[in-house]
Amino acid sequence: MTFEDWVRPHLGAMARLAARLAPHADRDDVVQESLARAWLKRHQYDAARGTPAAWLLAITADQARKAARRFRGTSAEIPDDGVPAEWDARMDVRRAMRQLTGRQRLAVDCYYFAGLSTAETAAVMDCSVGTVKSTLSDARLRLRDLLAVTG
Repeated sequence: MTFEDWVRPHLGAMARLAARLAPHADRDDVVQESLARAWLKRHQYDAARGTPAAWLLAITADQARKAARRFRGTSAEIPDDGVPAEWDARMDVRRAMRQLTGRQRLAVDCYYFAGLSTAETAAVMDCSVGTVKSTLSDARLRLRDLLAVTG
């Protein structure tokens, strides 16, 4: 199997994770840099330690964090006047997500937005599945409080 065949099934998840973790960076650039890193480190991949998806997404998360640091503070504020209700709700969720810890955001991004399993999320985060479950639970509680969701 070629490297291209090996990574192709994971490109969508890599792009989604890059967009979530570095919204102001060009996600294609983040994915491209991640693929370059993966190519250079391909001999370090160990199937006993995790799936190809988890390994590639861990690299993508690292590259996205680097890209986000480069773009920190360059975003313009979106005015609240005249914003459709669904956009307003999305901005509320974004504001709430920014108030999570970095670890909670990564867990939420991997599990809910990139569609990884708890085991794959654990591999990306370099922690146990139990830690991922606990982190997701804490994040949901925090988001519920921040978004004033009842029930």
